Amino acid sequence: QVQLVESGGGLVQAGGSLRLSCAASKRTVSSYAMGWFRQAPGKEREFVAAINWNGGSTYYADSVKGRFTISRDNAKATVYLQMNSLKPEDTAVYFCAAALKVELTTRGWFAWGQGTQVTVSS
Repeated sequence: QVQLVESGGGLVQAGGSLRLSCAASKRTVSSYAMGWFRQAPGKEREFVAAINWNGGSTYYADSVKGRFTISRDNAKATVYLQMNSLKPEDTAVYFCAAALKVELTTRGWFAWGQGTQVTVSS
């Protein structure tokens, strides 16, 4: 079973940028859709962005569209989330996951990573 490990989180001021990485334990992840999700304290986990298996299609939540960019490098079995123009409301634990096909909710995703904390100060 594929395992995912997120990294790249941290503390940043509003307006700043961070780049998250999600490294997979197996290159077979290249056949899966990959997604990023986030969960703020007291809130449900929500969809942030997703990318299909070959990177040809990307999907974003309205709240991050135009600020975040998802990409993947199948040779490195790694998915990235470039986050620009960060806002305090982006503060959350960010998770990556795999799926057989892109879903715009948390349903259908598996192999969840442990998450990486992103904190945006005002």
